[in-house]
Amino acid sequence: MHEPPPGLAELVRAAQGGDQLAAGRLLDLITPYVRRLCGPIALEDGADATQEALIAVFRKLRQLQDPLALYGWVRAIAVREAVRHAQRAARQRPAELAEVPAPGDPQLAADIRDVLARLSPEHRAVLLLRDLEGIDERRTAELLAVPPGTVKSRLSRARLSFRKAWSQ
Repeated sequence: MHEPPPGLAELVRAAQGGDQLAAGRLLDLITPYVRRLCGPIALEDGADATQEALIAVFRKLRQLQDPLALYGWVRAIAVREAVRHAQRAARQRPAELAEVPAPGDPQLAADIRDVLARLSPEHRAVLLLRDLEGIDERRTAELLAVPPGTVKSRLSRARLSFRKAWSQ
């Protein structure tokens, strides 16, 4: 989870009030976080998903009622955008699991993204939220707008698929 920096509430309120300097500082503050969320889910479209998520954040900024909830609110928007981009990309260019590098190949160790690309956007999202962000099942279910049981089953299948693809 992300610990809010000192002065975050004041910065958010100023940006909500139209202060362009505050909005710029807020953008600088959250962009790396949004990029870190969107990249592993949207893969090649990570930059586009990041940009769309940031646009959505600033378009809806006035709707954020608790400035200290910024990171959770931004996370929800970023994950939704990343999944949307990844789903669109998956329809256009399906991945094939048979193309995973052989064990011992240096490319295998260096390119986790290649293995992630072979998972569905939904599986990448649940892996990112649960295993990298450490978010609990209930909150992950809320962020992905699915029942908690779906999170459990997707996570199980995603981990299995990842291990299988990784070990080929």
